[in-house]
Amino acid sequence: MHISPPFGGGRAPVLAKNAVASSQPLATQAGIEALQNGGNAVDAALTTAITLTVVEPTMNGIGGDGFALIWDGKKLHGLNASGRAPQAWTPDFFAGKTTMDLIGWNTVTVPGMVSGWIELSRKFGKLPFTQLFKRAIDYAENGFPVSPVIARQWREAIPVLRKQPGFLESFCIDGHSPAAGEIWRYPAQANTLREIAATEGESFYTGALAKGMVDFAQATGGCFTMADFAANQSDWVEPLAFDYGDYTLHEIPPNGSGIVAQIALGILEAANVTQYPTNSAQRIHLQVEAMRIAFADAYAHVSDSSTMKVPTAALLNRDYLASRAALIDHQKAGSYGAGDPHSGGTVYLCAADSSGMMISYIQSNFKGFGSGVVAPGGIAFHNRGMSFSLVDGHPNQVGPGKRPFHTIIPAFLTKGNQPAMAFGVMGGNMQPQGHLQVVMRFVNEQLNPQACSDAPRWRIDDLGKLTVEASMPSHIVEGLKSFGHDVTITPTDSLDFGSAQAIALLGEDTSAGYIAGSDHRRDGLAAGF
Repeated sequence: MHISPPFGGGRAPVLAKNAVASSQPLATQAGIEALQNGGNAVDAALTTAITLTVVEPTMNGIGGDGFALIWDGKKLHGLNASGRAPQAWTPDFFAGKTTMDLIGWNTVTVPGMVSGWIELSRKFGKLPFTQLFKRAIDYAENGFPVSPVIARQWREAIPVLRKQPGFLESFCIDGHSPAAGEIWRYPAQANTLREIAATEGESFYTGALAKGMVDFAQATGGCFTMADFAANQSDWVEPLAFDYGDYTLHEIPPNGSGIVAQIALGILEAANVTQYPTNSAQRIHLQVEAMRIAFADAYAHVSDSSTMKVPTAALLNRDYLASRAALIDHQKAGSYGAGDPHSGGTVYLCAADSSGMMISYIQSNFKGFGSGVVAPGGIAFHNRGMSFSLVDGHPNQVGPGKRPFHTIIPAFLTKGNQPAMAFGVMGGNMQPQGHLQVVMRFVNEQLNPQACSDAPRWRIDDLGKLTVEASMPSHIVEGLKSFGHDVTITPTDSLDFGSAQAIALLGEDTSAGYIAGSDHRRDGLAAGF
């Protein structure tokens, strides 16, 4: 692994025996404090995650979903803490609509994230559950200065969400968003966090907090019932593994979209992508084409695991992936429909400790503040329901108690059944694209986590158009155009390319310590000791 960063991100990697990386310095420092107080990597991750609901409300909140991959020192575990649709959400409930709403009550599924905090703490944590909330409660009660990127995202959200129930009352000061450096306090959120901590989440799903959310929904246009919240359950799942070179990429299985990155990597191996030079238009052309194919398959076949009609093994079958790779013209951009396999924006963080425990964790409200709906007590709801399909018979068609297709995905690399790197790239459909780019930088180019993050990125946006960062070398941009790509170069301050956090082993095992990186595109911080 190359320790020195080759790209100009302005940050050096962090080397330490214990490490935390997140998109907010205050949250990272809270996680480090948990480690210094005798906690392990999971305690650090949870402390960081809970603090993020306060200090980065533009990307996550108490009413969100979460996923985790945990290396316990010997084995990798997966947790799906995404929520399910309320029982009222039958196809008939959405009669007359062709697509799901983008914001508002009809995008809100039961928040699963809090149940994930509980499961992780009970199974792996060392510190008392209430201790994990200390910093978050303090920042909500006494305030903190808002960081620059968050202030910008906050300001941009106001015109979009101002009419949603509870939003202006909860996240504005005299009708405007806080400016960078302005102190933000939210005592009501502190009280909610205290209640969650004191009851180990029971209040959130069956008690006073649940009743408050249900009453608010019934009064403002939602359809939640107490039974919807009581039925919530996080699930321990077997991570989906896919070999790439000498490494194995692990992702949360569907309803998560991590399989998109695995499909694309399999297509690229079949297309022999490494025959083309690093940082060449030819290599990026193949990456873009492979990702277009992977998205086409995912949007057609991936859903709640209980309703998938095509098994994941079929989507990752090497012969099938080779047949998909054969569709790519190495000299020309193309368009692709879904295949027929034969069947037999978010916050991301990671933490690692000196005992060898590592965790890759992600939680999100999806698009910015999510649905824009904020229940009393500062419970900002996500808008994950917008990812359901309304097409009759589609595997991802909306239905009662069903989980929607999910974009947030933690990732983990192993090599020879040993941990190699916990990483993630938050940001809507950028996430599997970011995973693909980070994996290839790490595996094929042997770059350290900070350099993997700093490298210029490309993205297929939600409309399928190719965009690249302003830092992308001009010869690559011109090369992509020569292959027929319609390339848009984004401004230098674009936030469209996600935010990566990563922690990798320095040596063959954890005794050598870790090397961590945090994305220069956000306000984040990697720290350690």
